[in-house]
Amino acid sequence: MAHFSSFEDLEVYKEATLFCDDIWDIMCNTTLQQDFKLKNQINGSSGSIMDNIAEGFGRGGNKEFIMFLGISRGSCSESKAQLLRAYRRQHISEETYHTLNNKAQNLIDQLSKFINYLKKSDRRGSKFD
Repeated sequence: MAHFSSFEDLEVYKEATLFCDDIWDIMCNTTLQQDFKLKNQINGSSGSIMDNIAEGFGRGGNKEFIMFLGISRGSCSESKAQLLRAYRRQHISEETYHTLNNKAQNLIDQLSKFINYLKKSDRRGSKFD
């Protein structure tokens, strides 16, 4: 695997950004905009996915990065739960729910694979170079 100089170059970060954009779209264009608590929660959890990837990368060490990727994965699971609530409250269609739920699951899978890769890597992180 190549060494990246920026978190913005990571494919999982790019996917997290797109997912966050998709959440923003449903927040602005559905009745979710009136469900203030749920809207704020899903906005926070979807943003946390990308934020924790960035923060972990910025720490410069694999152990810390793995920890933050785990937090990111948890935020993604939280977003999935909030999407289900949005669907059950009829803020989003079944099709939108399944599409976004699948994107979230794909992110969880990518994060898990990345965590496993880092755990097996001999490279300790950029701060040790």
